[in-house]
Amino acid sequence: MLRVDKLHFSYPDRAVFSGLSFDWTPGLACVCGDESTGKTTLLRLLAGELSPSEGHISLGERREGSSAQALAQQVFYADPRSSLLDPSLAQDWLASQAARYPTWDAQALAEHVQGFGLTEHLPKPFFALSTGTRRKVCQAAALASGAALTLMDDPHAGLDKPSLRYLAEALAKTVQLSRIVVVAHYETLPGVPWDQVLTLRPVGSV
Repeated sequence: MLRVDKLHFSYPDRAVFSGLSFDWTPGLACVCGDESTGKTTLLRLLAGELSPSEGHISLGERREGSSAQALAQQVFYADPRSSLLDPSLAQDWLASQAARYPTWDAQALAEHVQGFGLTEHLPKPFFALSTGTRRKVCQAAALASGAALTLMDDPHAGLDKPSLRYLAEALAKTVQLSRIVVVAHYETLPGVPWDQVLTLRPVGSV
């Protein structure tokens, strides 16, 4: 179970979350909301990249408060927009992810590479990949990781129609009893059997 308890977080110019709480069981979860409602911020908090000013995040029996690393070891989160990926060959980065996660499913990765049409792009560095292809590489890794908490931010951005269809199919097949897959998007993606939906609104709105 993923539990978020009375979470508070603010940037210098605005509050993002004030007392956010929810409990999620394994399955598919969608975080929805308009621009600047905190979708990406929530994923980064869940991934341990940001720390809340108040509140707690726990996954299973492990609690993350002041330390982000304990939770991050169980989490998959990769930002395809990050410049840190640029010098890496796609195939080398995927190999590094396989080494990181003991639950990695090599057969699933092969299926996702095929489904997303990535084979010809694997020998290329990330800086040579299109926005959509970078995102597909990260999504293939996310789906194959088997991580207890798998986070995917705005997965539709830059994808062609065949890839959109494949993503919906892959998400629907990813449900596992011990895994929570969280997708952040403006609205629920069609064709996906969501188990939980969280709609974010600006702090102070009714």
